[in-house]
Parts: sequence; structure tokens; C-alpha cells
Amino acid sequence: MKRNVLIIGAGGVAHVVAHKCAQNNALLGEIHIASRTPAKCQAIVESVLAKRSLQQLGVVQAHPIDAMDVQATAALIRATNARIVIQAGTSFLNMSVLSACIATGAAYIDTAIHEDPDKVCEPPPWYANHEWKRRDECAAAGVTAVLGIGFDPGVVNAYARLAQDELFDRIDSIDIIDTNAGSHGRWFATNFDPEINFREFTGTVWSWQDRQWVANRMFERRQEWELPAVGRQTTYLTGHDELHSLSGLLEVPTIRFWMGFSDHYINVFTVLNKLGLLSERPVRLPGGQEVVPLHVVKALLPDPASLAPTYQGLTCIGNKVRGVKDGRPREVFVYNVCDHAACWREVGSQAISYTAGVPAVAAALLIAHGTWDVRRMVNVEQLAPRPLLALLDEMGLPTRIQDAQGDRPLAQALPQAPRRTGPRHAGVRVRS
Repeated sequence: MKRNVLIIGAGGVAHVVAHKCAQNNALLGEIHIASRTPAKCQAIVESVLAKRSLQQLGVVQAHPIDAMDVQATAALIRATNARIVIQAGTSFLNMSVLSACIATGAAYIDTAIHEDPDKVCEPPPWYANHEWKRRDECAAAGVTAVLGIGFDPGVVNAYARLAQDELFDRIDSIDIIDTNAGSHGRWFATNFDPEINFREFTGTVWSWQDRQWVANRMFERRQEWELPAVGRQTTYLTGHDELHSLSGLLEVPTIRFWMGFSDHYINVFTVLNKLGLLSERPVRLPGGQEVVPLHVVKALLPDPASLAPTYQGLTCIGNKVRGVKDGRPREVFVYNVCDHAACWREVGSQAISYTAGVPAVAAALLIAHGTWDVRRMVNVEQLAPRPLLALLDEMGLPTRIQDAQGDRPLAQALPQAPRRTGPRHAGVRVRS
């Protein structure tokens, strides 16, 4: 049975989600895109049609919505008969959209942890501050809510679960590494929503070390890695969503997140931060008007979606896992490499949006088929990773494994995996 999809948001991630839903509308049915800026939604509709992304003839429609309005969002879910809602807008909307899904019985998917606009870097574990408080509501309503199914968080959570289930007898540490070796050609820009981007790095850096939360300052700890396809990359210890679920749901004593930053980004960020221009608190101007400095900076920076046409280079994101297998120490890197230019050719996006958007649609397919339709709230590491990773192999985000035996595709590294006979996994057929 087809499951109509409602996509909340009209940015770069929503753009990718719409194209990938269209590529699989034989199962996902009608595709509806809604945000406060219906013109942007309509532009996505036109892009889907221009790229001929639809798997078969079907509905792709734009709608206006203020997703902070729970009743209005619930009404739109009912009007579109959407059975799956993908929250691809700002993470400030998560709890409102989840409320609308609980009210209507629609499945809920998001790609990042909820944020309160008035709070930056709440106490860990972050999921306990908002999402996990609503587990009982989801279970009582029989609503499937899959949290944080972008790439990181999301696919890296599945990598961690895969490592626990199949690659190790005991895991001692997981280092999640996110690097972007691409270039967008602008003097300065962020790869996703500038407001969310900067808020992520102005607070305390929390990491999970020796089974406890450890606090650091941003850019305090630096680490270099030799990575497949992108070579030697410099990264910094950063707080991130997935640490806050993995630390509680998997028995791993140390989990850290490392993100790559150029010296130029760090210099610009530091100046803006020291001047107070990254503050989320309003300031009063001499004329009496109030402005939020961070909102001004966001308005002046390029729209991340506008970076896509000229973006060149690769991203590399994965988990460096250390532990023991069969009584011997083992180290494995489970990862994906994505090409900015290839993403532009396929769906008109850059790789940062692509890696966040494609997994959300894979989750929608698994829910529509029933494989992940668990009727409760879950983080990705609570779900079977094989169906997700098999779908992603076909949808443009293949997984590779690097270890002492070499560097191989997932199916070769895990020979016990079912042999591929075409783009059908767990009963889900995807467009290849």
C-alpha cells in the first residue's frame, strides 16, 4: 500500500528528500512539500519535474505551512492523507511536527536533534531533554518516530550497531569522523543552515569518554586522520547528536565526534563569536529596534543550497571502531565517500544536503514496507542496520569497510550478507 509523504522544509535537505521520494513514488505515493515559503517549495516541485525524478506519474505538490502551528500541521497531514512525515526543516520544528504526527497517527522522521531557540548546548544526554520525554506518547498512539536519520546522526548510528552486531565481540571506542574535502568557491559560507551550524559550535563540546561525559571548548582538541579518497584531514573534537543516543543505547565506553574545519573557517568563526555576532540573544540598536545578531549573520551569508552548482570535491564520513574480535585487537573504518558534483548532476544538490536527505528517504521506504514500522520512538541504532545500508547502496550512498584485510564494499567485507540480485532489499524496490 502506498504511503503518501509530507516533507516539512524547503532548504537543501528537503530538496534532496523530495527528489529521492519522487524516485520511489511507486511505494511512497503522493509527495507534498510544505514550509513558510511556498515559493521555495514550488521551486523544488519544478526541479523534480525538470529532472524527471518521478519513478512513475504522480502528485508532487507545494503547500504553505507554519509548522510551529501543531493544529495547522495536523490539518495538512489529514488533507494530504500523508502517512509519513519527513521533518527536513530547521530542528526548532521537531517537537511541533512530532505533536502533529502523534495527533494524526502519521509516522515521523527527522534528521537532527531538536533545539530550543532559547537554549544553546543543553545538558547531556541531549535526547533526554526533549525527544525521549515523548516515548510513551508515541507508543500509546502507535506512532513510528525514527530520530536523527540523516548521515550523522543516522547512518553513523547504523554503522555503530553493525560494528557491535557483526564486526566485534567487544568495542572499546568509536571515533565518528566527518570531513568535507570539497570547495564551494565562496569566500565564506556554511554547508547547512547558518543558524544551526553556528549554534552547534558556540557551546560546550561534550564527548563520551570512559563511560562519562567530558567537557571541552570548541577547537581545543585537534586530530589528524589519513582517510580513504580524501587523504590526510585535520579534524576537531566536536559535540554532536549521535553521541547522546549511542552512549545510552550501546555498551561502548568511549564515543567521540570529530569534524573537519579549515583554518579560514576557524578564523572567521572566532572573530564573529568574539564580537558577539553569533549570539542568539536580541540586542537593542540605538534607534530602539531589536535584532538577533545570529539572524543578521545568517541573512548575510549565502543560502547553502546556492552552493551546489559549483561545488567540487568529496566528503568522507565514517566510524573508526577499535575493539576485540575472536580474542584479537581489531580496528575497522566503516565509511562512505560522496561526490559533490555527482550530487548536483543527479538531483541538483551538494553532498552535505545529499548525505543528510537520502537516508531519511531510505527510512521512509523501510517504514512504508513495514521493516522499520515499529510503532514507537526509536533511534537508528535500535533498528536492524542491514536493510538501511543495503538500500543506501542502491540509492547513492554505498558503504565501504577498511580494515587489515583491505578496503572493500560492505557486501564483500561481510560475505554472509545476502547476494544482491538487483535493487530489491527487505522487499523494497528502489530506482537505481
